[in-house]
Amino acid sequence: MDLQSAIASLPLNPRVVVGGNHAVPWHVLGLLDETLDEYRLWSLNAPAGIPDREGVTPETSFVGAGMRRNPRLSYVPSRLSMVPTLFETRLPPDAVLVHTTPPRDGKVSLGVEVNVLPAAIEAVRRTGGVVIAQTNSEMPWTVGDALLDVDLVDVMVDADAPLPHAPVSSVDEDSATIGRQVAERVSDGATVQAGIGAVPDATMHGLVGRRGLRIWTEMFSDSVLALERAGALDRSVPITASFLFGSPELMAWVDGNTRVEMRRTEVTNSPALIARNPAMTSVNTALQVDLFAQANASRINTRIHSGFGGQTDFIVGAMHSLGGQAFIALRSWHPKADCSTIVPLVDEPVTSFQMTTVVTEQGAAEIFGHDQREQARQLVAHAAHPSVREELWEEAEALGLG
Repeated sequence: MDLQSAIASLPLNPRVVVGGNHAVPWHVLGLLDETLDEYRLWSLNAPAGIPDREGVTPETSFVGAGMRRNPRLSYVPSRLSMVPTLFETRLPPDAVLVHTTPPRDGKVSLGVEVNVLPAAIEAVRRTGGVVIAQTNSEMPWTVGDALLDVDLVDVMVDADAPLPHAPVSSVDEDSATIGRQVAERVSDGATVQAGIGAVPDATMHGLVGRRGLRIWTEMFSDSVLALERAGALDRSVPITASFLFGSPELMAWVDGNTRVEMRRTEVTNSPALIARNPAMTSVNTALQVDLFAQANASRINTRIHSGFGGQTDFIVGAMHSLGGQAFIALRSWHPKADCSTIVPLVDEPVTSFQMTTVVTEQGAAEIFGHDQREQARQLVAHAAHPSVREELWEEAEALGLG
């Protein structure tokens, strides 16, 4: 089957699942978009540049820059660990577009992006749809659930292209302070989950002096490579992740590296499997935290900004781990909105709640195990910006938390 035949076999207005994040198969997606007048484009954390025109309905459970504020967006709320169930039931795909290595010994590798793609491929094979792969010699060869039998691919299109790399950025003073406070609470032998960004990077770099650490995470970047080189990681335990993003040096390191096991989302984000890790430490962020310790990490002015992502999965899993901790780490003041991130009561749908600790550059508010009044006191006294503390004390009284 060639590409045009595969596309012609699709039903009207098909659902097309496309690898997102930093592994969009741009070439084959462009060819499909030129051919189809109308289709539903399903992608996790879709970057800027994906097709955006009448006839294309963007669908997702985690909104990226390429879909944010799109008037045609179909947002389906879901914890990431449950997205494969959506493909099996409510949102069956008609086509799956993936970005892979060239084949070796009857297999290709999904490289930097595994995520929900294996589940999407299994779902589309059950319903008689098509799997189209853009093969790229620039894609690093990763193992685990990244390996895909070529028999499961209907069409392969060779199209070499450079992969995106994470920009080099410095860690600002507030992020460094937050990261240092979180890192101080992580012991030798702990298992760590942290994504990309200034606070996670600062946290991870603050752990270079630890020993016996494990990595079980949704995604990782160069900070994990720094821990590996510092001797901080337990080298008898694989680094487990679902996707990655970083420098050319990181890409070269993961290429063919059996230390790194790429796993499907149902594995990395399963709260039950997360909980099995010793001293599981989850580091996530939020847009707001209120005095009831509820976090909004998903919406701005009721409009969807991102989604649940892996936050709910990892907070629950970490809290059930022996010795586990779940941190929400954020600045006390939002620089763009020019407002406090610690608020009396979030007026958006809640993303998560009942974390262990909320950390800002002001300090650490201990949450779990305290009654609601003490939780509120901790947040005002230790996490909130000094300029809003008096107002928050008054609001706490009005909410019955005084």
